[in-house]
Amino acid sequence: MKIKGHDVRGSVLDEETRCAHYHQEMDRIAIKFYCCGTYYPCHQCHEEDGCGKMQVWPKEKFDEKAVLCGGCGHELTVREYLACESACPSCGVAFNPGCRLHKHFYFET
Repeated sequence: MKIKGHDVRGSVLDEETRCAHYHQEMDRIAIKFYCCGTYYPCHQCHEEDGCGKMQVWPKEKFDEKAVLCGGCGHELTVREYLACESACPSCGVAFNPGCRLHKHFYFET
């Protein structure tokens, strides 16, 4: 699905990146997976429809754009996303703070 000019794959349900697995109001980000360079709403979407070679973003690449705001289409670097306190720095929409519990699926810790 094309969302704010970006291709987002997986079980996408709407134009703010909510998917079949995470579809609450604040679930509005997609992560560009390091292994394939493709945006997915969550790790489960990537497992179902991804490259089959999941890799997390290494710390030395945290300044690259890897997170898409489903609210406005702004791309955040990993560093910006981890520091944003669950809100888009561009448009201010809230991101689900519970996503922090899953950061090990996406980013080196």
